[in-house]
Amino acid sequence: MSNRVVKFVVAMTAANILSVAGSMVFPGLLPMLQSEWSLSNTEAGWINGAFSAGYGVTVPVLVGLTDRVDARRIYLLSAALGALAMLGFAVLAEGFWTAILFRVLIGVSFAGTYMPGLKLLGARLSGSGQSRAISFYSGAVAIGMALSVFVTGLATDTLDWRWAAALTGLGPLAAMALVALVIDAAPKGAARASMAATAASTAAPVRVLDFRPVFRNRGALGYMLGYAVHCWEMLGFWGWVVAYLSFALTLRPDPDFPFSPQEVAAVVLLIGWPASILGNEGALRWGRRRAISVYMLVSVAVGLMLGFSAGLPFAIVALLAVIYGALTTSDSGSLTVGLYEAARAGEQGRTLAVYSSLGFTMAFLAPLAFGGVLDLAGGGATAWGLAFGVLVLLPLTGPLWLYLFGGRPAPAATREP
Repeated sequence: MSNRVVKFVVAMTAANILSVAGSMVFPGLLPMLQSEWSLSNTEAGWINGAFSAGYGVTVPVLVGLTDRVDARRIYLLSAALGALAMLGFAVLAEGFWTAILFRVLIGVSFAGTYMPGLKLLGARLSGSGQSRAISFYSGAVAIGMALSVFVTGLATDTLDWRWAAALTGLGPLAAMALVALVIDAAPKGAARASMAATAASTAAPVRVLDFRPVFRNRGALGYMLGYAVHCWEMLGFWGWVVAYLSFALTLRPDPDFPFSPQEVAAVVLLIGWPASILGNEGALRWGRRRAISVYMLVSVAVGLMLGFSAGLPFAIVALLAVIYGALTTSDSGSLTVGLYEAARAGEQGRTLAVYSSLGFTMAFLAPLAFGGVLDLAGGGATAWGLAFGVLVLLPLTGPLWLYLFGGRPAPAATREP
């Protein structure tokens, strides 16, 4: 890749990090807001999942449109919505319903930035450069969410939580500015080649919301179902990680431990980026489906261990949480790269839309199921273990989906490196 393309990839990745600055504000504040708003665990699960619901419902439309509409426009409008939604949460959220409303809008914003940004990258790259760039970009979401938790915890220590929430709204604004400034610097020839390939591969006008061809692509379907169970586990864990660490600290207080639950959670999220990149490198070396299957099974084992470890010294719980955080994201980039490679020319936008919609539908349900189990089981240490048991149940099926739908990837459109 040329230096110009490298700068473009770095800029888009930075925008990706900034665009999700508000995504983890509620999970980061969950113990505080659950007490202040008198929320049950199930209600907290609804609010946690509302972000993914907003994403899952709108991503088929917003990403599907990128097969017909300039993805840059969708990105800029969605980033602006994210900034307004975070400001609204900071000023107006005062309980269950208002929190759900603004969490949904934050999810809608993410639907219009994450995958459209990924398509902007994929359309300009090919070969191993494309694989590494997509892995680099997709894994960076973990950095944005880690910063969201860290900034929220840091600001709340010195300011009211509403100020902390408002500050995170600056992230989408900065992402907006970055994309507006750098997107035109991308190689024009690659973009024209991609558009020409799309036009040549489509005999009839593209029906933006016709997803039937996507479901007939067996090579992509395995990655879609694998991503669905991956999102169930990863985002279910992320939604409750601060609350779980806070609970574990009440069982075994450790005044000498140097980090707060929010800071440990930030590390849990932050480690996801290198884990995703290294996981994709492993997939390139050992085979994508084989590597993803191993990552998923090891993650399940460690997740169960973590769930029943709340009574152990907090340093051990924190270490297990960081290890589990790495494992839950180790397959993230590999799944997305595999999906993009399997998508047919002219269907990339709709394929990414279905992929994201399935994943974040499961991501909406996971925090809700987690909170429901906590309430039903009484909220003690055993309840937390059972909730983690539900969280790791579905990822056990991931290797099966990859095996059953192991069709060969469709030929990619010709792109300039």
